Amino acid sequence: MKINKNIILFAGIGLLSILSVSCKKILEQEPRNSTYAEVFWKDPNAGLAAVSGNYASLRNTLSTGLYGSYNRYYAYGETAANIGYTLFVGNDGQGNIDIQNGNFAHNYVAASLGDWTGYYKTIALSNIILKQISAVPIEILAFHDDPEKYRNNVMGQALFIRALTYFMLVRTWGDVPLVIEAYDDPLKAPHLGRTPKLEVMAQIEADCKEALNYLGWNYYTTGDRAVTANKGAVNALLAHLYLWRATVSDVTTDNPILSDVNKAADAIFEIESRGGYVLQDTANYYETFIGRSSESIFEINKDDNTLEGTNQHIANLFLTREQINNYNNTNPFYRVNASYLSSHFYKLTSRWDWFWDPPGQWVWREEITRAFDNSDIRVRKNFTVSREGVDLCVKYNNVKYRNPSQKLDHRISNNMPIFRLADIKLLKAEIALYRNQVPEAITIINESMKRNNADPSQYLPLNASKSTTMNAYIDERYKELYLEGHIFYDLIRTRVGIDRVGWLFERLRNEGFYWPVSPALFRENKFLVQTQYWRGKI
Repeated sequence: MKINKNIILFAGIGLLSILSVSCKKILEQEPRNSTYAEVFWKDPNAGLAAVSGNYASLRNTLSTGLYGSYNRYYAYGETAANIGYTLFVGNDGQGNIDIQNGNFAHNYVAASLGDWTGYYKTIALSNIILKQISAVPIEILAFHDDPEKYRNNVMGQALFIRALTYFMLVRTWGDVPLVIEAYDDPLKAPHLGRTPKLEVMAQIEADCKEALNYLGWNYYTTGDRAVTANKGAVNALLAHLYLWRATVSDVTTDNPILSDVNKAADAIFEIESRGGYVLQDTANYYETFIGRSSESIFEINKDDNTLEGTNQHIANLFLTREQINNYNNTNPFYRVNASYLSSHFYKLTSRWDWFWDPPGQWVWREEITRAFDNSDIRVRKNFTVSREGVDLCVKYNNVKYRNPSQKLDHRISNNMPIFRLADIKLLKAEIALYRNQVPEAITIINESMKRNNADPSQYLPLNASKSTTMNAYIDERYKELYLEGHIFYDLIRTRVGIDRVGWLFERLRNEGFYWPVSPALFRENKFLVQTQYWRGKI
C-alpha cells in the first residue's frame, strides 16, 4: 500500500521533537509525552515516520557545526587535512584556521565541533525505534501488504543509522559512550563513561550484520533509492569499518590486521557482484553529485524537490555571486589551494639534452618537467576560476530558487555523498597494498585515471614501489573524492598523513588526530573523561 511521504516526514519530525536529547546532559533525552507516544505507535505508518525523523536527525547533525563551516562532516573529514582548500583571506576569528593547523582545542572549535550531542540524539531515536517497532502488534501492521517486510525494513534502517552514527563518532573521538538501550524514562538514563573504541566497533559490526538480515538489495519503495539503506549501504559501511579497524586499532604499527582487511574485501565483493551499481558515465558527470546516480550507494538527502535543499550547504562557502544570483560573496569563504590543483592534475614532459653539471662537465641526461593539465574531467568539471582570479570548487552547484521568477532565496540541491561506487572500487587498491599485491593496486589506480581522462604521463609504471603506489592511491582518492569527507581518514589509515599534514608527524602515533570533547559536556557527567591527547591542553 502506498504511503504519503510528506506525512511520514512530518510525523517523523514530530516524533523527533519529542525524543530529542537534552543539551543539559550528555546522553539524556527530554521526557517524552507518554500518551502521545502510545498513540503514535498505534499508527501503522509510525515506523517509517520515525525512520524519516531518524534520517532527518542525522542530516541535521552533519549539517551543523562551527560558524562559517556549516557542515561538521566536512570539517572533520576535509578541513583537518589542510590540503585541498583554505580560507580566502587570513583568519576568520572563528577557528577554521585552527582546525587546519590541528589546534582542536581552540575555544570556538572545541565548544562546537567537540560537541557530540547531535549524534546521540540520532542514536537515541534509533534505540527507541528498535524497541518500539518490535513490539507493535501484527494486527496494526496488517495495514501493509507485507507486514513483516515493513517491520524488517524499519528495523534495518534504524540499525544502519545507529551503526553509521557510531562509526562517525568512533572515527572522530575514538572511545565514546556506547548506549544501545532505549529508556522509557530518559531522566533515569545512566550517565556513561567512554567505551573502548574496539568495543564500539564490535557493536557497529554487530548492528550491520543484523541489518543485513532485515534489508534487501532493493529498496522498500523506489523513492527510497540511495537516501535510505539497503544491503549495499550496509556493506559499504562494513568495508570502511573493517579498514579503519584494521589500521587504527594500533597506530604504533603500520601493519594492518589482515583478518579485517579480508573482511573489507568480502564486503566489497558483495557490493560489486550483487549491488547492481554502475559508475556514472562521465558524459553526465554532474549527475553524480546532484544525487541518486547509478553509482550512489548511500547519501544524505538534500534535494530541494522534497524541500530539503539548504542555503547552509558546504557549497555556499565555495561559490560566489557568479553561481548564485544576488549572493553577497564576490569571493568565496574558502578558496581551493592552487598547490592542490597543480599537484593532482598535471602532465609530465621529458627531453634529453646536454646539461652543465658543476664543477665542470657537460652531462647528457633526461630532464622531466611537470605542468598543470586540465584534461582530467574532474578538474574541468569540479573547479573553475572566478573573475577575481580565485580557484573555486563548483562540485556542488545545483542551485534552486524558492522564488524562481526573480531567482531569489536560493537553495543548494545537491545530496551529500557518503558512499558511492568509485570510492568502494578505489578501496580495493588499498586492500591490495595491505596484501602486498602492488601490481593489482597499480592496475586499479591506473584504470581510475584512465576512466577520467587523466594525462597518461600520470599513470604508474607496473614496477612502481609500494610506497610510490600508496602515495598515488591517496592522490587518486583525493581527485575522485574531493569535498566528500574522506581524505583525512584516508591519510590516517594509510599513514600517508605523516608526510603530508605537518602536525600529524608528531601526533599520529599517540592518537593526536582524535578530537577533544566539548568542556560543556562534563558539567553533568562525572564519568566522562577528556580524550587522552587533549588532557591538560583544554
